[in-house]
Amino acid sequence: MRQRGFSLIELLIVVAIILIIAAIAIPNLLRARIAANEASAGASMRTIATAELTYMSAYPQIGYSDLPSLGGSTNCVASSATACIVDSLLSAGNKSGYAFAATPTSSSSGGVQMDQYLTTAVPQILNVTGTKGYCEIEDHVIMYITPANGAATRAVCDGGTYSPVQ
Repeated sequence: MRQRGFSLIELLIVVAIILIIAAIAIPNLLRARIAANEASAGASMRTIATAELTYMSAYPQIGYSDLPSLGGSTNCVASSATACIVDSLLSAGNKSGYAFAATPTSSSSGGVQMDQYLTTAVPQILNVTGTKGYCEIEDHVIMYITPANGAATRAVCDGGTYSPVQ
């Protein structure tokens, strides 16, 4: 009587083929996830730039703002402390594997109005959630550097170390 089914060798060959396909596909999936996170970070930087300009127009006596003041809770009431311009996730500083920060400054000593700002975005885990670091100042040009070094200062962002996003 002949037994039906697969031999051990046939099953091992099928498992080996599946493992080879997985070994090819998984790195591509990780690269696609990094690319999606970087695209989201770039879009979030554009959102912050627009929000900073809107905030400065709405509160000219204050000028630019920090990131938490640009956002607010779900039932947000607009004020200079919670402008309700960006969503609460972005104003908290973490979105799509990136950590965001916005720091307003005054160009004059003792100045009340914050007429300058620096916004940065760095991957939370380098080479896992992203590879590019982003920065932007009040000229609203988003700049990037690969690999992200996390040391974006105003001078570094404006000094030509970063390249503009196309």
